[in-house]
Order: sequence, then C-alpha cells, then structure tokens
Amino acid sequence: MEDADAIDRRPIVRQSLHDAVVSRLRDMIIEGVLAPGTRIHEGNLGRELGVSRTPLREALKFLASEGLIELVPTRGAVVRRFSPKDVRDGLAVLGTLEALAGRLACENAGADDLARIRLLHDEMMRLYAARDRLPYFKLNQEIHAAILRSGGNEALSYVHGILQARLKRIRYIGNDSPEKWAGAVADHEAIIAALEARDADALARTLEAHMAATWERVRDAI
Repeated sequence: MEDADAIDRRPIVRQSLHDAVVSRLRDMIIEGVLAPGTRIHEGNLGRELGVSRTPLREALKFLASEGLIELVPTRGAVVRRFSPKDVRDGLAVLGTLEALAGRLACENAGADDLARIRLLHDEMMRLYAARDRLPYFKLNQEIHAAILRSGGNEALSYVHGILQARLKRIRYIGNDSPEKWAGAVADHEAIIAALEARDADALARTLEAHMAATWERVRDAI
C-alpha cells in the first residue's frame, strides 16, 4: 500500500470499534492510500490498524454497502474503480437532488438550522485557510448533508447520502490543486449566501452548478 503522511496510522483505540475502523478505511480510500483497484489483504491491513479480522470484515462489508468496496469472488475485497461515466452520471444526479434540497431548505430550515450551517461553513473556511485538506473535505461534506437535513425530507436525505458516500474519493480529488480548491470554496460562499437569504432559485442553481463544476474539476484525473 502507498504511504501518505496525512493518514493517521496509530492503532485504533476505543470509540465504537466498528465506526473507528470504517472511518479509518474510508479516509484511506478518500486520500488514495488504498487506491482504486487495490485488493485488500485482510491480514496485513488488520495488523496495520491493530484490529482482528472480524471487525475488519464487518467494516469492509459496510463500505461495500456504500459502494466504496467491491466484494469479488476469488479476490476478496477490492477498492472500487469508477469509470468516467459512473462519475459524471452520479454527479448529475447529485446536482438534481441538491437543487431540490436547496429549495426545501429555503422553505423549511429553522433559524437554528441556518445558524448551525453557518458555524460549519465558518469552521470549513478556517480549515481552508490552514490548508488542512482532509478535515476541510469532511466538513464540506457535512455542510451538504446538513442542508439536506434542514429541508426535512428524509427520503431525499437517504438517497443523497448513499450517492454522496460513493463519490467521496472522486470529490476529494476535485481539490487537488490550489485553483480547483479555490473554485470549490467560492461555490460554497455563494451557497451559504443564497441559503441565508432564503433565495430558493439562487440556491438551487448554485448547488446544481457546483456539481457540474465538480465534474470539470475531476474529469482529467479519472
């Protein structure tokens, strides 16, 4: 497996063991430490993380349900490789879902919802200023999820969550240059402004355009 300074390689301790293993593996996939197409050797990975095969296998099954891992007969667990069409199709659907979510958020979000999203946004901007990429990315994803939740449509949040989880690695590489990252941040500034103004049309357009721009940022890296 490729090494990466940003990955925390300390043995996992306490927290929910399942959640901790899932989180660590997801981070390794997002950052490319476990690259697309990589066959996962359970023994080696378990020793690296300091866990037995049972919680590791349960975590791999969970990540398979998110679409990040494929469980292949005779090969075991393999990090899923997405084709350009997979990515473009997924981002197009995400854009449509988020446009609807933006409209619902402008209609249904309470003042507390908007305040929480503003706090998340401000913290994300602090992480951007520090160029702390993985924590920034996780907060970025949480902002999108928070907008979905504030709209009050659980079915929409559920479907969006499945697709968002599947595309995490792809969206992470969309910030792999200063110019691309700055573009994504500018999109988020426009998103928060439209949300706080409760401008449903502007927020829907901005969220959908954000997903279209994500495709442009990642297409050459796939």
